[in-house]
Amino acid sequence: MKKAFLYLHLSVFLAGFTGPLGRLIDLNEGMLVWYRLLFTSVTMWIVFGITKKLVRIPKADILKLTGIGFLAALHWVTFYGSIKYANISVALVCFSAVGFFTALVEPILLKTKFNWIEVFLGLMVMAGIYLIFHFDPQYKLGILLGLICALLMAFVMIFIRQMVQHINPETVLTYQISGGFISLTILLPVYLMIVPTGKFLPNLEDIGWLLILSWLCSVLAFQLSVYALKRLSAFTVNLNFNLEPVYGIILAFVFFNENKKLSDGFYLGLTLIALSLVIHVLMVLRDEHKKKGENGIKQLS
Repeated sequence: MKKAFLYLHLSVFLAGFTGPLGRLIDLNEGMLVWYRLLFTSVTMWIVFGITKKLVRIPKADILKLTGIGFLAALHWVTFYGSIKYANISVALVCFSAVGFFTALVEPILLKTKFNWIEVFLGLMVMAGIYLIFHFDPQYKLGILLGLICALLMAFVMIFIRQMVQHINPETVLTYQISGGFISLTILLPVYLMIVPTGKFLPNLEDIGWLLILSWLCSVLAFQLSVYALKRLSAFTVNLNFNLEPVYGIILAFVFFNENKKLSDGFYLGLTLIALSLVIHVLMVLRDEHKKKGENGIKQLS
């Protein structure tokens, strides 16, 4: 359990850089995600192929991972769209709604009972986002895209957790990212007709940021998070990813001075979201301590 949490928080820390990097890369959200998926998929095929961590899987599983990759690609497009139409801080806070959507979607998909404590904690996050929206209505489109991004990620994390139960993480991630790249490549011409852009090729600086985004924030962070999913529930992983906005917002404050552009409502909402995370962490630690106590009693008996 402790190793899983360590992997999880390291992946969250790396993921915290995705928002600022999205701001630094001078491409629209569609092109940015396309290049990210291109660099990431190529890197995975090379690295995991050389290390012989890729295994053959049935065509049915390839199709499933391609579908998950498609959802993941849409998640990233809406995430970076949220940054472009609002700012880094607002986009990252909206991403925190993943926990709420997971608490609702996972029981329906897996046909399990609702955990009403998880639903309540998720509602706290949604209340925090509402406070931000209420006080900063100019971010309406950015917040909407951020919420769609969170909903899509909830589905992705739930489906990925099922796949890694019988396929190793390297194979799952490689086919997922490759499926996302292929899906986005097919849809990109239509997307660019709706959201036109005058820049299709990244400059040298953009390429540097894209490589950091692909190698550290994608390949390494995704692998760590998938390993964590083997031991932790999708809700636990997603709710702990609420730390991602904390890291990303700190970076946005330091490098982009976004703290000067945000109202008191933003900080009220952020406080409520942070409180939900603290409560959840305390619950997890309590449950782990309780299990250790029960195991100790069994061993003595």
